[in-house]
Amino acid sequence: MVHKVMLSPDGPKVSEIVYGTWRLLEGDPSPTTDALIERFEWCEELGLSTLDTAEIYGSYQVEAAIGEVFKARPSWRESFEIITKCGIDVPSEEKGDASIAHYNATAANLRLCAEKSLKLLHTDHLDVLLVHRPDWLTSADETASAIEKLLDDGLVLHVGVSNYTRDQVELLNSRLEAPVVTNQVEVSLLHMDALYDGTLTQCEQARIRPMAWSPLGGGRLFDPANESGARIRKCMDEMRGRYGDAEDDALAFAWVMAHPSKPVTIIGSNQEKRIRSQASAAGIKMERQDWYALWSAAKGHGIP
Repeated sequence: MVHKVMLSPDGPKVSEIVYGTWRLLEGDPSPTTDALIERFEWCEELGLSTLDTAEIYGSYQVEAAIGEVFKARPSWRESFEIITKCGIDVPSEEKGDASIAHYNATAANLRLCAEKSLKLLHTDHLDVLLVHRPDWLTSADETASAIEKLLDDGLVLHVGVSNYTRDQVELLNSRLEAPVVTNQVEVSLLHMDALYDGTLTQCEQARIRPMAWSPLGGGRLFDPANESGARIRKCMDEMRGRYGDAEDDALAFAWVMAHPSKPVTIIGSNQEKRIRSQASAAGIKMERQDWYALWSAAKGHGIP
């Protein structure tokens, strides 16, 4: 069973493994609302009480699909925490003014996106709103002003960032009354940048939990042509007996979650079997030497 944890010292409480909705509508045909309700029932059963979404997901259609689920099951709005992201505009019917993909963390756009998310999700508040990507052309003062107004108005309960560098987090925090509650970044055995560039260290220092997206390396872990993935899977074969014959995806999640910054990991699958397997990582406490064995397998060499 997945348990709830504090994302930051001031909240909110979220499930330590989160259900991600990037691929929520994939399939031919796309899943119906009834099919999504069944998927959310799996999440409820497993303790996956937190949903991660974004304005841009599914070509700007995923939030509306989640909203239809809450419209059909209004009591679920109290059962699930909603984390959504905004600030990426790509040419589309939704973003008619965009002629090229770009980031937009201006005060006007953040306000507009948040209000739209509230409407689409059929809710009066967002548990956490993340700025999806750092916008190099918008000042931290302007971004912070929009965030503070959303918080003051009660439309957003907590704010965070996604894909921010350590310095960018420090800059935005210097303009906010309350610091961000998380930084959602890519972390996996096949993408370890956050271990070395200070991102996870900063989260640990501030006692905020990072959110780890793509903990399976975007599927590269299972690509037969990926040499690092092959070494990792072989290493997992040698240790899985110590973890109740856990599957590779569960061990990969557990490896990320073992870091002392205590990352909250995001599931990206729509398959019940995979969701259940990855949720089982909450019950795995990876041994130190196994963690380093997987690090060594991923790198192709031992520690320096």
